[in-house]
Amino acid sequence: MSKKLIVSVAVIWALVVAGAIGIGVIVLTGDDDGGDDKADRDTSATDGASREPDNRTLEDFYDQDISWKACGEDECGTIEVPIDYQDPGAGSIQLAVERRKASGDRIGSLVVNPGGPGAGGTYLAEQADGYFAEPLLAAYDIVGFDPRGTGDSSPVDCLTDDELDAWVAADPDPDTPEEVEEGKENSEEFWSGCEAKSADVAGHVSTVEAARDMDVLRAALGEDKLDYLGFSYGTRLGATYAELYPDKTGRLVLDGAIDPSLSAREGSLSQAGGFETALRSYVKDCVDGGGCFLGDSVDAGIATIKDLIDSIDKKPLPTKDPEGRELTVGLAFYGLITPLYSEDNWTYLDDGLKKALDGDGSTLLQLSDFYGSREGGKYVDNSLEAISVINCLDDPWSITTDEVPDQFADFEKASPTFGKVFAWGLTTCHGIPFTSTDEPDLKIDGSGAAPIVVLGTTRDPATPYEEAVAMAEQLESGVLVSRDGDGHTAYNKGNDCVDDAVHGYLIDGKVPEDGLKC
Repeated sequence: MSKKLIVSVAVIWALVVAGAIGIGVIVLTGDDDGGDDKADRDTSATDGASREPDNRTLEDFYDQDISWKACGEDECGTIEVPIDYQDPGAGSIQLAVERRKASGDRIGSLVVNPGGPGAGGTYLAEQADGYFAEPLLAAYDIVGFDPRGTGDSSPVDCLTDDELDAWVAADPDPDTPEEVEEGKENSEEFWSGCEAKSADVAGHVSTVEAARDMDVLRAALGEDKLDYLGFSYGTRLGATYAELYPDKTGRLVLDGAIDPSLSAREGSLSQAGGFETALRSYVKDCVDGGGCFLGDSVDAGIATIKDLIDSIDKKPLPTKDPEGRELTVGLAFYGLITPLYSEDNWTYLDDGLKKALDGDGSTLLQLSDFYGSREGGKYVDNSLEAISVINCLDDPWSITTDEVPDQFADFEKASPTFGKVFAWGLTTCHGIPFTSTDEPDLKIDGSGAAPIVVLGTTRDPATPYEEAVAMAEQLESGVLVSRDGDGHTAYNKGNDCVDDAVHGYLIDGKVPEDGLKC
């Protein structure tokens, strides 16, 4: 029997976690047949891309209109942007755009981004009814776009589906010389694949360039200023826009905010702690309910989960997967963290852990597949690849495998359960063959921008609450709104206080009280 999984807006900023998750209703199945490679993905938005010099100026890109065509309930189109904003005449790419028109008295366009990085954003418009409350749907055209390098906007490609399977299944905390060597080979294969398949685009998918694309999109939509709602990594994208274009910044809401001042190492430490907090909150809920299958205390429950992961590391679990796959420790890790994004999904984690403790890895495997956008034996998007390329282009810092053990003490202090996994993630960018050419050291304070509302959730696993506090403090016009709760992001999660603050600002221009607690 299939199950429906409700998961929060696309996430996972840390380098160790290479994937993206979207909110909404997803049917978890594993019964469809599929090919082994991504050649059959829809990349129609890139068919008209030109990577030949054409001597256009930046003004030429700003002077374009979107030719909208009906697509289901929505309208779809493309915009053309320079591959390299430092040399606009060197070639261009097309970005996929989708618009859900306002159902009531329209006040403008609201550009939205789900996070990632690596997640396409057109689906936010396609499934707008599930992501946004009625007041926003009535007042705004909801405009989603696939950022450069993702979705149908010249998606970067690095590995075949079979290679991705091996990559995700590998031990994220290698404990033998053979596993360490396998990890090094996987990394080399990944970066060489990116260079061979996507070199013309992969060096130009930085957050700064994506933010510049949003300003071209703003102009193409006919808006004088950008109104924007971004989630998770989308908060970094929005804050970057405010830094680059403060005079064009309209009403910005940044939900599940990332501290833009953190280094890759600091960000990974922060997220390790966030997932530890979320896991302990999940176990506490189980214990408080009485008769918890994991144990009679939080520490006992965490020990049960760690023992289970250790046992899977030694011997993968059988599953009912039609392809005959086993649940490896890598797949178990992703299956474990996926339901932590929303308290609504804890029942699925219950099911996955109960079955795994009984020797059946089927549910955790399904959760891992959902995390990686794997359906019917193939990957339906490139989010697993794009996240690493974008993150590493933004901050290429890394360490070698020999240096990883020196990080264990700090990371295990932040997260006794996940610390070593995140420490190994610090090797992700080692060997990246690309270098950002567009303001790679941009400092963000949004000086001169209109008020920017920053939302943080106290037990957010992927973007810990402290990062929202830091972003609001660093933004000159930042206003912090806090949600006391579990799961990732705050808007449209059943908290009227948060939703009223968001709607009040985006629709009516009423800035919420700084420090509002919901």
